[in-house]
Amino acid sequence: MGEAHPVPGLDEAAEAYARSPDDATLRALTLAAAEWNFASGAVAAGRAVLEGLPCCHAAVDWADAHFDDDYRARWKPGSGGPATLIVSGAEDHVADQSLWQGDAAFDRPHVLRRTIDGAGHFPWIENPQAVRSAFADLTALMNGDHERDR
Repeated sequence: MGEAHPVPGLDEAAEAYARSPDDATLRALTLAAAEWNFASGAVAAGRAVLEGLPCCHAAVDWADAHFDDDYRARWKPGSGGPATLIVSGAEDHVADQSLWQGDAAFDRPHVLRRTIDGAGHFPWIENPQAVRSAFADLTALMNGDHERDR
């Protein structure tokens, strides 16, 4: 990912975090990686959101050891519900959306996948109206209005 989408200053922030993994260097790394998390027009607004979030390097360590490399879904939608919504940004460089593709469990009438154009990892920041629309589609599906899914 980094080779395909180089971000100025990210290598230095990653090296600083590797040398001294703590909450401060994690915050610096998170802010340096803002361009990966947000579409180009929303980087400044996204960085402002990230600045207000707590950082916990212990959680990153746990994810590295127990989650990231071998993630497998523990839950998949069954054949009869419940209604499920998967929202993703079309320009998300963080989460691999292929996890949902090609798996029959996620290709059912009660599973809605909504890809938000012009959005990255936090689509509700870049295109809140499209995210609201996705939730409206889910509500319609739960109410039996299957026309919203078409």
